[in-house]
This record gives sequence, structure tokens and C-alpha cells, in this order.
Amino acid sequence: MAIITSQTSDRIKLPFSFDAEKMLEEFKAFTPEHFEYYDVIPLRAPAHQVDTSLPFPPPADDYADGSWTDWLDTKALQQSPYLTSVVDFFRKHTKVTLVRLLRLAPGAIVKEHTDPTLGLEIERSIIRLTIPITFSNDVTFYLNNAPVTMLPGECWYLKLTDPHKIDNLGATERVNFTIDMIPNDWVLKTILDSES
Repeated sequence: MAIITSQTSDRIKLPFSFDAEKMLEEFKAFTPEHFEYYDVIPLRAPAHQVDTSLPFPPPADDYADGSWTDWLDTKALQQSPYLTSVVDFFRKHTKVTLVRLLRLAPGAIVKEHTDPTLGLEIERSIIRLTIPITFSNDVTFYLNNAPVTMLPGECWYLKLTDPHKIDNLGATERVNFTIDMIPNDWVLKTILDSES
């Protein structure tokens, strides 16, 4: 398997693009119009959260790689054919775990933080790819204190083990689609080839 080193860029645009208008249309079909500050809409989640008749998984020593539970599509994803096709694109190459739509309200700020299990430089991890659905010049995603400009429909690998934050200083919400997956050879080769 390829190895991602500390010299690898902290932001890499991947050679995939998706229809942000179709994604936004499906997003609007099942999300409330009003929300407070930050909203998470799960599209794929731990099995016991989707089907409450299933038992809670036993405690795990390591949650980083997603193997501690089975993962199921939520009702929201099942009702969204285009979003399902985006998940299926990656699912045919590797195991997909958590998938979400993330909404950030106008004027909201996500303080600087790190996600310790979301980087390719650690031994056991998953990675998170980001596909922006909306765009505004008033929304800035900072990674290592440098802005990352991501346009709707683009697909990005971001090294989220590094410090990052978001400022929404505009009058509209920001909506992103995030998809977590196991970094197998296909995933790593795609990222490394996209960097060069």
C-alpha cells in the first residue's frame, strides 16, 4: 500500500466532479428550512442508529478505522437517488463509513480544531472527502491558517489532522457533503496521483 507522508500537501483536489445543483435539490427536499448555527444530516451512519432494533456494538479499543460497527444508509439517503449515486461511486472502490450533509448557518463560526483520526499519515485511520454543495465568497475554510477555495461539485482531500476552522460571515448557509472511507490502495493512489 502507498504511504502518505508529512510532505504530502494538506489539500488536494481530486479528479472527480459531481452535480452540485442535483445535490442541493435533494438536500432541500428533506431538510428543515430553519436551523440553529450548525446542523448535521446523517446519510450513512452506524447500523444501530439507523435501525434501532439492532444491538449497540460492543466497546471498541480503536474507533478510528470504522470497523467497530456495521454502517447503513439512512432514510434520507435512500430517498435521494443522486446522493446515493455519489456514495455508490466511492462504495465500488472501498468501504464507505460515515456520510453526512453539514450545514453552517449565516454568521456562524467553527472554531479551530483538529480531527485526530482523519489523516492518511497515521497507521489506523479513515479519510474524509469533502464535496461543497454551495459557495459564497463570504465563507472561508482555513486549513493550517491558509484559506482553501472549494467550488460546488469539486471533491477534495483535506488533511484534517491539521488545524482547521470555518468562518461564515455571509447571509447564506454553507452546505457541504462529506464522505468517510477506508484508505485502501485505490484511494491512496488517487490522492497521490492528484497531487502530482
